[in-house]
Amino acid sequence: MSVEELTKAVAELPPDKLAKFRAWYEQFDAALFDAKIERDAHNGKLDKLVEKSEEDFRAGRFREL
Repeated sequence: MSVEELTKAVAELPPDKLAKFRAWYEQFDAALFDAKIERDAHNGKLDKLVEKSEEDFRAGRFREL
């Protein structure tokens, strides 16, 4: 199935099925994002961000949420 065919099929879904698809896709996309973050963390791609945030915290450059 091409992207165009998929786009057309999604656009033609009735509201109840579109809501079900949307909920599924949100979970699917979140799982992909989580997997990428885990890979990046495992491969050291986030190390500089962690170091910077720890440095800022120790220096008092933070605020309560």
